[in-house]
Amino acid sequence: MSMKIDGGLGAAFPTSLEGGFQPIIDSAKQLEAKGYSGAWTAETSHDPFFPHMIAAEHTEKIELGTSIAVAFARNPMILANIGYDLQNYSKGRFILGLGTQIKPHITKRFSMEWSKPAARMREMVAAIRAIWDSWQDGSRLDFRGDFYTHTLMSPFFNPGPSSHGSPKIFISAVGPLMSEVAGEVCDGIICHAFSTERYLKEVTIPAVQRGLDKSGRSLDSFEIVGPGFVVTGNDEKAIENSSTAIKQQIAFYASTPAYRPVLDLHGWGDAQIELNRMSKEGAWQEMGTIIDDEMLETFAVVGEPAAIATGVLERYGNVVDRMAFYSLGSNSDSSMWDQIASDLLAS
Repeated sequence: MSMKIDGGLGAAFPTSLEGGFQPIIDSAKQLEAKGYSGAWTAETSHDPFFPHMIAAEHTEKIELGTSIAVAFARNPMILANIGYDLQNYSKGRFILGLGTQIKPHITKRFSMEWSKPAARMREMVAAIRAIWDSWQDGSRLDFRGDFYTHTLMSPFFNPGPSSHGSPKIFISAVGPLMSEVAGEVCDGIICHAFSTERYLKEVTIPAVQRGLDKSGRSLDSFEIVGPGFVVTGNDEKAIENSSTAIKQQIAFYASTPAYRPVLDLHGWGDAQIELNRMSKEGAWQEMGTIIDDEMLETFAVVGEPAAIATGVLERYGNVVDRMAFYSLGSNSDSSMWDQIASDLLAS
């Protein structure tokens, strides 16, 4: 299968506008020129949508998407507006990538409601699509759900039909319920970095298929974005730094109770209890020591730069449709990553 290779948008990922527009312009142009299929932003310390307005203006073909924007920090109407505008401005190249985040962030950081995340996400996507349909074909907006109700769309607030259609919607998922929602109502799934090849094959993809079966579709009409943990570097020290940083990130995810099933599948469930305890004590750096080399190599493709493309293809070539790299603490030389991407694109 031909795997799409995506990159992060901006000189820094997540993308900041503090340095002006030029870093984003340069990044978007370079990604497109080098053959990347998509450019992603993430919602961590910066807004994930603003950079795509800039990127859309300075590119022609590359897809632009959020991986991810926090869905439950907003409502369907806001997301419908943003997605529709970016789809129009990019001339049909925008992907609205959404994720739930976890309860403490939704309730304590965003001061929003949290309940039944899989059911809420399914309804949110349906509501967004109902809003888009009312704009596209002029039908009366009459969406009534358990979490969201949208029954008012006067002409003054209706942007009208778009010649570029509606954006694709991807959602991020770890558990089988959310993965099934992705297959049922979305155009793709963004597999969390805290997923393994075995977990994808035994849990995620079967759940996606159940959702596709409900909606009468097949995997041919659906995109799977793979997890992208990579440990590499141009020298031994860079690889060591990368390994330490990725272990800490794996430990951070592993401390989350909702992600324990991934560990349980591999017989590492007890580690989640210890990591959760350490996270409550603020021992973030020490948590990485719980992740041994076997665990690291299960979650991440590890090796020298020349070996990464082969490692990615051997692990995910018949599993996912597109991939973006998730690397921390390694040599930040962009030419190294460009060569890895080039090796993958040539395969």
